[in-house]
Amino acid sequence: LQFPPQLLSLPGKKAWNAVCPLVVRLKRFYEFSIRLEKALQNLLECLTCPPYTPTQHLEREQALAKEFAEILHFTLRFDELKMRNPAIQNDFSYYRRTISRNRINNMHLDIENEVNNEMANRMSLFYAEATPMLKTLSNATTYSNKTLPIENTTDCLSTMISVCKVMLETPEYRSRFTSEETLLFCMRVMVGVIILYDHVHPVGAFCKTSKIDMKGCIKVLKEQPPDSVEGLLNALRFTTKHLNDESTSKQIRAMLQ
Repeated sequence: LQFPPQLLSLPGKKAWNAVCPLVVRLKRFYEFSIRLEKALQNLLECLTCPPYTPTQHLEREQALAKEFAEILHFTLRFDELKMRNPAIQNDFSYYRRTISRNRINNMHLDIENEVNNEMANRMSLFYAEATPMLKTLSNATTYSNKTLPIENTTDCLSTMISVCKVMLETPEYRSRFTSEETLLFCMRVMVGVIILYDHVHPVGAFCKTSKIDMKGCIKVLKEQPPDSVEGLLNALRFTTKHLNDESTSKQIRAMLQ
Protein backbone atom coordinates (compact mmCIF):
# COMPACT_ATOMS: atom_id res chain seq x y z
CA LEU A 1 0.00 0.00 0.00
CA GLN A 2 1.31 3.46 -0.95
CA PHE A 3 1.84 5.83 1.98
CA PRO A 4 1.64 9.64 2.06
CA PRO A 5 4.88 11.23 3.35
CA GLN A 6 3.21 12.53 6.50
CA LEU A 7 2.13 8.97 7.40
CA LEU A 8 5.51 7.24 7.24
CA SER A 9 5.63 6.84 11.03
CA LEU A 10 4.40 3.51 12.40
CA PRO A 11 1.18 4.95 13.91
CA GLY A 12 0.50 6.76 10.64
CA LYS A 13 0.95 3.56 8.61
CA LYS A 14 -1.37 1.63 10.92
CA ALA A 15 -4.05 4.30 10.70
CA TRP A 16 -3.81 4.52 6.90
CA ASN A 17 -3.84 0.73 6.54
CA ALA A 18 -6.99 0.60 8.66
CA VAL A 19 -8.84 3.47 6.97
CA CYS A 20 -8.33 2.66 3.26
CA PRO A 21 -10.32 -0.63 3.22
CA LEU A 22 -13.10 1.07 5.20
CA VAL A 23 -13.27 3.91 2.66
CA VAL A 24 -13.63 1.41 -0.18
CA ARG A 25 -16.45 -0.30 1.73
CA LEU A 26 -18.18 3.03 2.36
CA LYS A 27 -17.99 3.74 -1.36
CA ARG A 28 -19.78 0.47 -2.11
CA PHE A 29 -22.63 1.38 0.23
CA TYR A 30 -22.84 4.86 -1.31
CA GLU A 31 -23.02 3.39 -4.83
CA PHE A 32 -25.61 0.88 -3.59
CA SER A 33 -27.76 3.78 -2.31
CA ILE A 34 -27.82 5.24 -5.83
CA ARG A 35 -29.03 1.92 -7.26
CA LEU A 36 -31.54 1.63 -4.42
CA GLU A 37 -32.99 5.04 -5.24
CA LYS A 38 -33.64 4.03 -8.86
CA ALA A 39 -35.06 0.66 -7.82
CA LEU A 40 -37.48 2.27 -5.36
CA GLN A 41 -38.75 4.71 -7.97
CA ASN A 42 -39.56 1.79 -10.28
CA LEU A 43 -41.24 -0.14 -7.46
CA LEU A 44 -43.39 2.79 -6.44
CA GLU A 45 -44.51 3.42 -10.00
CA CYS A 46 -45.63 -0.22 -10.24
CA LEU A 47 -47.39 -0.12 -6.85
CA THR A 48 -49.20 3.19 -7.32
CA CYS A 49 -50.13 3.45 -11.03
CA PRO A 50 -53.80 3.53 -12.13
CA PRO A 51 -56.31 2.00 -12.37
CA TYR A 52 -55.90 -0.10 -9.23
CA THR A 53 -56.26 1.02 -5.61
CA PRO A 54 -53.34 0.60 -3.17
CA THR A 55 -54.99 -2.46 -1.64
CA GLN A 56 -55.52 -4.01 -5.06
CA HIS A 57 -51.92 -3.32 -6.00
CA LEU A 58 -50.62 -4.97 -2.81
CA GLU A 59 -52.83 -8.00 -3.47
CA ARG A 60 -51.87 -8.26 -7.15
CA GLU A 61 -48.15 -7.50 -6.81
CA GLN A 62 -47.24 -9.22 -3.56
CA ALA A 63 -43.70 -10.00 -4.72
CA LEU A 64 -43.07 -6.31 -5.44
CA ALA A 65 -44.55 -5.32 -2.08
CA LYS A 66 -42.20 -7.81 -0.41
CA GLU A 67 -39.22 -6.26 -2.23
CA PHE A 68 -40.33 -2.83 -1.05
CA ALA A 69 -40.53 -4.17 2.51
CA GLU A 70 -37.04 -5.68 2.18
CA ILE A 71 -35.65 -2.30 1.08
CA LEU A 72 -37.23 -0.57 4.09
CA HIS A 73 -35.96 -3.27 6.44
CA PHE A 74 -32.42 -2.84 5.11
CA THR A 75 -32.71 0.96 5.26
CA LEU A 76 -33.62 1.09 8.93
CA ARG A 77 -30.99 -1.49 9.82
CA PHE A 78 -28.26 0.36 7.92
CA ASP A 79 -29.15 3.76 9.39
CA GLU A 80 -29.39 2.29 12.88
CA LEU A 81 -25.87 0.87 12.58
CA LYS A 82 -24.57 4.11 11.05
CA MET A 83 -25.93 6.18 13.97
CA ARG A 84 -24.25 3.82 16.42
CA ASN A 85 -20.87 4.28 14.73
CA PRO A 86 -19.81 7.95 14.78
CA ALA A 87 -16.26 6.78 13.96
CA ILE A 88 -17.40 6.35 10.35
CA GLN A 89 -17.43 10.11 9.76
CA ASN A 90 -14.25 10.65 11.78
CA ASP A 91 -12.35 8.06 9.72
CA PHE A 92 -13.69 9.44 6.47
CA SER A 93 -12.74 13.00 7.46
CA TYR A 94 -9.20 11.75 8.14
CA TYR A 95 -9.10 10.20 4.67
CA ARG A 96 -10.32 13.39 3.00
CA ARG A 97 -7.83 15.56 4.87
CA THR A 98 -5.00 13.27 3.82
CA ILE A 99 -5.81 13.22 0.12
CA SER A 100 -6.44 16.99 0.16
CA ARG A 101 -2.95 17.61 1.57
CA ASN A 102 -1.49 15.33 -1.09
CA ARG A 103 -3.22 17.29 -3.84
CA ILE A 104 -1.57 20.45 -2.54
CA ASN A 105 1.77 18.63 -2.71
CA ASN A 106 0.97 17.34 -6.23
CA MET A 107 0.94 13.74 -5.02
CA HIS A 108 -1.41 11.01 -6.18
CA LEU A 109 -2.10 7.92 -4.06
CA ASP A 110 -3.17 4.54 -5.43
CA ILE A 111 -6.33 4.62 -3.30
CA GLU A 112 -7.48 7.72 -5.21
CA ASN A 113 -8.05 5.54 -8.26
CA GLU A 114 -10.83 3.98 -6.17
CA VAL A 115 -12.06 7.05 -4.23
CA ASN A 116 -10.86 10.35 -5.68
CA ASN A 117 -11.55 13.80 -4.27
CA GLU A 118 -14.79 14.29 -6.23
CA MET A 119 -16.17 10.93 -5.12
CA ALA A 120 -15.07 11.63 -1.54
CA ASN A 121 -17.02 14.91 -1.58
CA ARG A 122 -20.20 13.17 -2.76
CA MET A 123 -19.77 10.43 -0.18
CA SER A 124 -19.20 13.02 2.53
CA LEU A 125 -22.57 14.65 1.80
CA PHE A 126 -24.24 11.23 1.94
CA TYR A 127 -22.71 10.16 5.27
CA ALA A 128 -23.26 13.60 6.82
CA GLU A 129 -26.98 12.76 6.98
CA ALA A 130 -28.13 11.29 10.29
CA THR A 131 -30.03 8.62 8.33
CA PRO A 132 -28.46 8.55 4.85
CA MET A 133 -30.37 5.59 3.40
CA LEU A 134 -33.71 6.95 4.61
CA LYS A 135 -32.83 10.29 3.01
CA THR A 136 -32.18 8.41 -0.24
CA LEU A 137 -35.59 6.69 -0.09
CA SER A 138 -37.29 9.98 0.75
CA ASN A 139 -35.69 11.62 -2.28
CA ALA A 140 -36.70 8.68 -4.47
CA THR A 141 -40.30 8.85 -3.25
CA THR A 142 -40.49 12.61 -3.74
CA TYR A 143 -39.11 12.23 -7.25
CA SER A 144 -41.73 9.61 -8.07
CA ASN A 145 -44.43 12.02 -6.94
CA LYS A 146 -43.56 14.34 -9.82
CA THR A 147 -45.02 11.84 -12.28
CA LEU A 148 -47.93 10.64 -10.11
CA PRO A 149 -50.32 12.39 -7.69
CA ILE A 150 -48.85 12.37 -4.20
CA GLU A 151 -52.00 10.70 -2.89
CA ASN A 152 -51.18 7.59 -4.94
CA THR A 153 -47.93 7.16 -3.04
CA THR A 154 -49.14 8.14 0.43
CA ASP A 155 -52.22 5.89 0.09
CA CYS A 156 -49.95 2.98 -0.81
CA LEU A 157 -47.71 3.70 2.20
CA SER A 158 -50.60 4.08 4.65
CA THR A 159 -52.09 0.79 3.39
CA MET A 160 -48.78 -1.00 4.01
CA ILE A 161 -48.63 0.45 7.52
CA SER A 162 -52.18 -0.73 8.25
CA VAL A 163 -51.36 -4.25 6.99
CA CYS A 164 -48.27 -4.46 9.23
CA LYS A 165 -50.18 -3.17 12.27
CA VAL A 166 -53.00 -5.69 11.81
CA MET A 167 -50.49 -8.53 11.44
CA LEU A 168 -48.77 -7.49 14.67
CA GLU A 169 -51.85 -6.93 16.82
CA THR A 170 -53.97 -9.90 15.67
CA PRO A 171 -53.12 -13.14 17.50
CA GLU A 172 -54.26 -15.28 14.57
CA TYR A 173 -51.78 -13.61 12.22
CA ARG A 174 -48.98 -13.34 14.80
CA SER A 175 -49.15 -17.05 15.44
CA ARG A 176 -48.06 -17.58 11.82
CA PHE A 177 -44.73 -15.85 12.39
CA THR A 178 -42.09 -18.56 12.32
CA SER A 179 -39.45 -16.69 14.32
CA GLU A 180 -38.68 -13.56 16.33
CA GLU A 181 -36.74 -12.29 13.32
CA THR A 182 -39.94 -12.34 11.23
CA LEU A 183 -41.72 -10.37 13.95
CA LEU A 184 -38.90 -7.83 14.05
CA PHE A 185 -38.96 -7.61 10.26
CA CYS A 186 -42.66 -6.70 10.32
CA MET A 187 -42.14 -4.07 13.04
CA ARG A 188 -39.16 -2.54 11.26
CA VAL A 189 -41.05 -2.33 7.96
CA MET A 190 -44.01 -0.66 9.68
CA VAL A 191 -41.77 1.94 11.31
CA GLY A 192 -39.82 2.46 8.10
CA VAL A 193 -42.99 3.15 6.11
CA ILE A 194 -44.27 5.53 8.82
CA ILE A 195 -41.04 7.53 8.66
CA LEU A 196 -41.09 7.58 4.87
CA TYR A 197 -44.74 8.68 4.88
CA ASP A 198 -43.93 11.44 7.36
CA HIS A 199 -41.16 12.77 5.11
CA VAL A 200 -43.22 12.64 1.91
CA HIS A 201 -46.72 13.71 2.99
CA PRO A 202 -47.18 17.51 3.19
CA VAL A 203 -48.49 17.41 6.78
CA GLY A 204 -46.88 14.16 7.86
CA ALA A 205 -47.96 11.04 9.72
CA PHE A 206 -48.89 12.49 13.12
CA CYS A 207 -51.67 14.98 12.39
CA LYS A 208 -55.33 14.16 13.04
CA THR A 209 -56.14 14.05 9.32
CA SER A 210 -53.46 11.41 8.67
CA LYS A 211 -54.68 8.07 7.36
CA ILE A 212 -52.33 6.31 9.79
CA ASP A 213 -53.48 5.06 13.19
CA MET A 214 -50.37 6.35 14.93
CA LYS A 215 -51.65 5.61 18.42
CA GLY A 216 -52.33 2.02 17.42
CA CYS A 217 -48.90 1.65 15.79
CA ILE A 218 -47.07 3.00 18.84
CA LYS A 219 -49.22 0.87 21.15
CA VAL A 220 -48.40 -2.35 19.27
CA LEU A 221 -44.68 -1.49 19.43
CA LYS A 222 -44.81 -0.82 23.17
CA GLU A 223 -46.42 -4.20 23.76
CA GLN A 224 -43.22 -5.90 22.57
CA PRO A 225 -40.12 -6.57 24.74
CA PRO A 226 -38.38 -3.19 25.29
CA ASP A 227 -34.99 -4.41 24.03
CA SER A 228 -36.43 -5.31 20.63
CA VAL A 229 -38.30 -2.05 20.00
CA GLU A 230 -36.31 0.72 21.69
CA GLY A 231 -34.33 1.38 18.51
CA LEU A 232 -37.56 1.55 16.48
CA LEU A 233 -39.21 3.93 18.97
CA ASN A 234 -36.08 6.09 18.83
CA ALA A 235 -36.34 6.12 15.04
CA LEU A 236 -39.87 7.53 15.38
CA ARG A 237 -38.67 10.05 17.96
CA PHE A 238 -35.60 11.32 16.15
CA THR A 239 -35.84 10.64 12.40
CA THR A 240 -39.41 11.71 11.64
CA LYS A 241 -40.12 15.18 10.29
CA HIS A 242 -43.45 16.25 11.83
CA LEU A 243 -43.54 14.75 15.34
CA ASN A 244 -42.96 18.11 17.01
CA ASP A 245 -45.42 20.03 14.84
CA GLU A 246 -48.28 21.81 16.61
CA SER A 247 -50.73 19.57 14.77
CA THR A 248 -49.39 16.48 16.60
CA SER A 249 -51.61 15.54 19.55
CA LYS A 250 -50.19 15.69 23.06
CA GLN A 251 -51.19 12.06 23.58
CA ILE A 252 -49.00 10.85 20.69
CA ARG A 253 -46.08 12.94 21.92
CA ALA A 254 -46.54 11.55 25.42
CA MET A 255 -46.55 7.98 24.08
CA LEU A 256 -43.14 8.57 22.47
CA GLN A 257 -41.52 10.23 25.50
